[in-house]
Amino acid sequence: MKNFLLVFFFLLFTVRGFSQQFSQYNTGTLYDSFENPSQKVFVADTSKKYAFNFLFPNFNANLFLTGDVQSAVKSRLFSSYYNTAALQVGSGKNNHLNLDANVYSLMFKVFSSFDGDQELGVALNTKAEGRGLFSDETVAILNGPGSFPGNNYTNIFNDNFYYQVYQQIGFTYREQVDRRFALGIKVSALSGVDYDKVQINSSRLIFDKPNDAATLELQGKSYKSGNDGKSLAQNLLPTFKNPGMSVTIGSTYKTPDGFTLQANIKDLGFIHWNKTSDIYIFNNFGSPVTVNGLSTPHREDSIYNKANFIVSKTSKVTTDFATATNGLLELSASKTYILGGNETSKFSPTLIASKELMYTGFTAALVAPVQIEKYVMTLTSSYSDLKLFNLGGQLMIKTANSEFFIGSEKLYQTGSLIYSGLKSSTAQVQTQPQTFSTPGAFTGADFFIGFSFKFGPIIERDMNSSTMHRGEKGFLGKLFERIFPQDEIRNN
Repeated sequence: MKNFLLVFFFLLFTVRGFSQQFSQYNTGTLYDSFENPSQKVFVADTSKKYAFNFLFPNFNANLFLTGDVQSAVKSRLFSSYYNTAALQVGSGKNNHLNLDANVYSLMFKVFSSFDGDQELGVALNTKAEGRGLFSDETVAILNGPGSFPGNNYTNIFNDNFYYQVYQQIGFTYREQVDRRFALGIKVSALSGVDYDKVQINSSRLIFDKPNDAATLELQGKSYKSGNDGKSLAQNLLPTFKNPGMSVTIGSTYKTPDGFTLQANIKDLGFIHWNKTSDIYIFNNFGSPVTVNGLSTPHREDSIYNKANFIVSKTSKVTTDFATATNGLLELSASKTYILGGNETSKFSPTLIASKELMYTGFTAALVAPVQIEKYVMTLTSSYSDLKLFNLGGQLMIKTANSEFFIGSEKLYQTGSLIYSGLKSSTAQVQTQPQTFSTPGAFTGADFFIGFSFKFGPIIERDMNSSTMHRGEKGFLGKLFERIFPQDEIRNN
């Protein structure tokens, strides 16, 4: 996979894309229980004992791109040319690209005991996360020298980006500590698949327009995980040659006045990339490389090859290094309202605050699900620190022993991107119009889908069961009693 400053090529390679998903909060789905481990999956006297996704992938997918490059990137993706009219060369304008992925291939959970109301689970999922910050000029140069009126430019390619992909094998334990308070934990072993990071601190471009060429100089640092010459797909099987671990801790508290409060620290961890990994410290100032054919159809390859030579073919140290996973702190509050006096008709709005622990990202969301018997319609809105507003929807069909959901948390942007793709597939571009349009807040896409099913014996309460339960608390309950006196717990 290409690994340099042509950051937008992520859009070509990773329409997998993706980020935290809010629509599943307080749904009681199997997916929700692995993301928010204090959430219960089983309901006594109605649910069966085992929950499984039967290897049907449950995933959420999200990416977004902000800034002036949106038209240029979309025209390149869908019409095979760059509409660079909105780009501002020499103005220091930057663009953001974010993408994350979370794909659960296996999820299994069992109701282990009424003694402490305990649930145990295991899951295998693949996660990908990436961030990019790059200039208007980074994309403009791919369209040739036409957008550059001058000949000498400094620090116009000071870009940085990273992405990492890893496998996660997680084990969860959830316990109802008392009638109001539940705790859950997920401990995961991680297996790193791929990691790339490029940070350019200084750059210079000098055009030789009569010869359709330019000289390029870059200074910075890059990291590349050792992959033994294998492709990303070949490295997807967990090998633990790049080991790591992460932990997710969740708690749920139901207040006397009917509110459900939830707190989660998610995926706080690290990956240790093996000693065959490479760190490059590059600086070819004073030794520029020449990029030829800037106006030819092969200019993209020429630019990439020369830039990649500077970044990954110069000074190299082969060594191990460690990276952090993008952990989250999330707080939520919700309350359920019965509609029309019918217990099967509910409205359960949830307010969520989500903070990235390793980056500056902050998002607030409002999730508004309406349930009518087994059908749940959810409207989700969110607003981030980048001043991006999202509006999404979800359709869920949920019974005591089965669930299916599908939706998007960026309905308009996803529909617009699909429309652009369908339109380009049916129309041949005869010209390459450079038409200016004010960039929207962002270009994005989001999609999620999931399924699981419960099987085995029905979970029965004591009054219906042939087995008497001792009523003892589980491990977390006993630990909780040691920290807080029993009398305090009963007063709740």
